Amino acid sequence: MILASFAEGFLLGLGAAVPLGPINVLIMSNALRHYGSAVALGAGAMSADITYLLLILLGLFHFMENPTLKLVMALAGSAFLLYLAWLIFKGRHEPIRLEQVGNPPLLKNWLKGYTLTLLNPYTVVFWLSVSAYIATKQLDPAATVLGLLSAIVLWITLMPLIIHKTKHLFSQRIATLFSIASAAILAFFAIGMLANL
Repeated sequence: MILASFAEGFLLGLGAAVPLGPINVLIMSNALRHYGSAVALGAGAMSADITYLLLILLGLFHFMENPTLKLVMALAGSAFLLYLAWLIFKGRHEPIRLEQVGNPPLLKNWLKGYTLTLLNPYTVVFWLSVSAYIATKQLDPAATVLGLLSAIVLWITLMPLIIHKTKHLFSQRIATLFSIASAAILAFFAIGMLANL
């Protein structure tokens, strides 16, 4: 039962972490320049997931069903996504081989990941679905959540590592095009969030 619950949680975690979304686009974009910054973004996103998970476990999630709060979250999330898209587009010509002087802004990147995920209404829907799934299938909650978080940790550490270690395969022109595409994808997600209001 525990092993099966862990395995189901792990698969759920991969389902949540792997698809191309705003966070993965940001992680990939950051990984070209600095591995730590990319992991900090992913850790911030996972921290927001844990925040929602704790709210569910403590029974404090009912306030999230307020339509006004959902609207505010969607508007703030869209604005934040557009801001991040602009930052990536503005920095599209930054050299990828340039070694950063000093420490990268890890806390700033963690906050970006946390804020973006916390303001994403889809995160709320995902965690509500997960809690319903666990209850319906009568899985062991602790093992399922541990499996889920293990998959997310694996993804947010390995995916940016692979991109960072293979960045020598990217020319500056490809990196610039990648930044432009990343900014466009983030803008697309921002517009999509507004369209679903």
